[in-house]
Amino acid sequence: MKSDSRDERDPRAPREPGFGGLLRSFFSKIPWHEATTREESMHLPAPAGGAVSVHNANGKTRVLGEDRQDVEIRVLKSVTGDCPEAAEKMLDAIHLHSSRSGDVLELEVQIPRRLSRRAVAHVEVLVPRATRVASTSSNGKICLEGLERSIRARSSNGAIAIREVNGDIDVTTANARVCCRGTHGRLHARSSNGKIEVGGHNGSIDASTSNGIIRATVDALGNEGVSLATSNGRIVLELPEHSDADVDIHVENGHIRNDRDLEEQSADANGRVRGRIGKGGIPIRLRTSNGTIALR
Repeated sequence: MKSDSRDERDPRAPREPGFGGLLRSFFSKIPWHEATTREESMHLPAPAGGAVSVHNANGKTRVLGEDRQDVEIRVLKSVTGDCPEAAEKMLDAIHLHSSRSGDVLELEVQIPRRLSRRAVAHVEVLVPRATRVASTSSNGKICLEGLERSIRARSSNGAIAIREVNGDIDVTTANARVCCRGTHGRLHARSSNGKIEVGGHNGSIDASTSNGIIRATVDALGNEGVSLATSNGRIVLELPEHSDADVDIHVENGHIRNDRDLEEQSADANGRVRGRIGKGGIPIRLRTSNGTIALR
C-alpha cells in the first residue's frame, strides 16, 4: 500500500501569515494620517439690518451676493487624525456659531486651539446682494463678490479677492496679495508684503504696500482721485482716455515713464514730476522709494 507523502494540514489549524498579511500587520502599526472631511450647511433669515460678519481663523472664506432673501452657510471641515475614530471626534469639535448683535448677523467658525495645526474649515456664505459684509481671517484667503453694499476684509496671512462689488471697499492683509476686479466706490487697500492689483475700477483709490508692486486700471475717476504708494516695487496706473487730473509723481530710486500729455509739466532733480491732464482738478499721487512708476 502506497503512502501519500504530501503534507496534509488540518484546515482548522492557524496558518502562517502570507506576504499580504505581513503588510497588513506592518501598516496597522503606523499612525493614520489621511485627511477626513465633512460638509455641513444651514439656512438663516437675512438680518433686518442687512449686515453680516464672518470670522474664520483657519481656512478660506467666500461670501457671494445673490438674488435671495435668506442666508445660506456651507462649511467644509477637514482634519488629519491618527485614526478614523479620532478624526471623527475632531470634526465634531469644529462648530459654526451664529448670533445676532443688533442688526448684524455674526458667524464664527470655532476650532479648538489644540486642533489648530490639524484642522481647517472652508466657509461659503450666500447672502442677499444688498448686504454689508465684514470678513476676518487669521490664516486663509477671503473672497467677496457680487455685493451691492460696502464691504470690509481683514486677513493676517491670506490673499483678499474682491469681484463685482458696488460700494465702498476697505481691505487689509499682512502677508499676501490684494486683487480687485469690476469694483465701484471708494477703494482703500493695504498690504504689508504683497502686491495690489486693481482692474476696471470706478471711483477713488487709496492703495499702499510695503513690499510689492501696485497695478491699477481705472475706468472712471472719483472726486477723491488716486493715491498709490509702495516702498519697494513698481507702480503702473492706467487712466481713462479722457481724464481731468492733477498729477504728482515722486520716485526716490528709479524711473518715471509717462505716456500722458501733461500741461504745465515740471520736473526736478529729486525724481518728482508734476503736471495737469485735461482740465485738472482730481488729484493723482504716485510714490515709490525703489522702483519704476508708469502712467498710461
